[in-house]
Amino acid sequence: MAERFSSGEGRLDAVLGGGLPANALNMIIGLPGSGKTILAEQFMFHNASVQRPAMYLSTVSEPLEKIVRYGQALDFFDADTIGTSVFFDDLGRTLNDGGLDDVLGEIRALIAERQPGVIVIDSFKPLSAYAPNPQLFRGFLHDLAGTLTSLATTTFWVGEYGSDEIATAPEFAVADAIISLATRRDAERAIRHLEVLKLRGSGFMSGEHAYRIASDGLRVFPRLAESLPDEPYEVGSVRMSSGIPAIDEMLADGYWSGASTMVAGPSGSGKTLMGLHFIFNAAAAGHPGIIATLQENATQLERIVNGFGWSLDTESVELMYRSPVDLYLDEWFYELLDVIETSGARRVFIDSLGDLRRGSVDELRFREYLYSLLQRCAKQQISVMMSYELPGLFGISHISEGDISHLSDNVILLQFVRRDAKLRRALTVLKTRASRHEPDVREFKITSDGIVLGEPLGDLTR
Repeated sequence: MAERFSSGEGRLDAVLGGGLPANALNMIIGLPGSGKTILAEQFMFHNASVQRPAMYLSTVSEPLEKIVRYGQALDFFDADTIGTSVFFDDLGRTLNDGGLDDVLGEIRALIAERQPGVIVIDSFKPLSAYAPNPQLFRGFLHDLAGTLTSLATTTFWVGEYGSDEIATAPEFAVADAIISLATRRDAERAIRHLEVLKLRGSGFMSGEHAYRIASDGLRVFPRLAESLPDEPYEVGSVRMSSGIPAIDEMLADGYWSGASTMVAGPSGSGKTLMGLHFIFNAAAAGHPGIIATLQENATQLERIVNGFGWSLDTESVELMYRSPVDLYLDEWFYELLDVIETSGARRVFIDSLGDLRRGSVDELRFREYLYSLLQRCAKQQISVMMSYELPGLFGISHISEGDISHLSDNVILLQFVRRDAKLRRALTVLKTRASRHEPDVREFKITSDGIVLGEPLGDLTR
């Protein structure tokens, strides 16, 4: 395999098929504020060495002093490398005084002096304005690209290009790789997306991949549906307890390990309590679990679990609370996968799907991520329970919008029923995949011992 040029961020490298091909000419494009300079510096500092130093060449978009000053706030910026393995130079004065010919001459002189392994030109886009006509700019591009590709050097051209310029600007035809950074707004929410538009001679993960700008650079969350190998896997043949006697009784054949269960019902019907049973009863049997909630924070949830004799300090129970405000759907799913791996969890309770859906600006992307998560958990024999809040208290006519209920192996409906001038809680197993079940509507009560199943309620229309 050809040598790859790493970004230092494993998930970004995965999007790039293992990193950028070494000694290639790459473009990083996007509107102002998208993180282009940060990404270029991230590549540069991760790969620069005394033997193969890096040169960062500014032009006329931003003063070099400003680039360096803001760069120093980033974790990867190593001031000790400046002047030994990383060099910053300003081409702006040369460009203003002598034009493109003098810029080309200065770049060649710097290359001869420093023998760099990495070159960044930021911003590249303004250079075209210094050519008297398009033909002369194409000539400059030809000479510059010839100089760069004759060396063992990985080059980055950074510029404020829009997607409409890719088909017209001649520099895109020269580039071996094009990475686009963009921001999509939906109401008050802004989601950043990275997309590989071109990667010559290499495979890569297509589509838009969410990212955040942090002190350690760009954190990328690849589109989860892109990385699912279609391989056979073994499934368990032993039924197990769900951890909830009421469900075990209605799942006549028991509960498959690795199955996914959606518990749907209105507010106050017992969805969260059912999920807590699912986790804590399994933990008592030696099966680690995760409570992944966007509902109650640790303090609120501790008060709830204490009322049933549990504690969040239980060693085999991991709490992953995230606020639904400023939620990145992509980041949340990757965080959950990381917690699953580090904790060795065998069960996961997600509370709730509605909060996750509202954190996505794209319904299709939400479905892809949920499907991918459930498939990964099924292959690892990790059981998942998910709560989903329904809008009405009575007369429920459908379970979920966007057809997400069919992604679950089991679907359980909780609802309120009027009987004798009282409201009663009722439970129905609507679906079990590859299994039989009892479809009765059964009353249940929430006691200090948890969920206790009652008798069938009969005709609900009276």
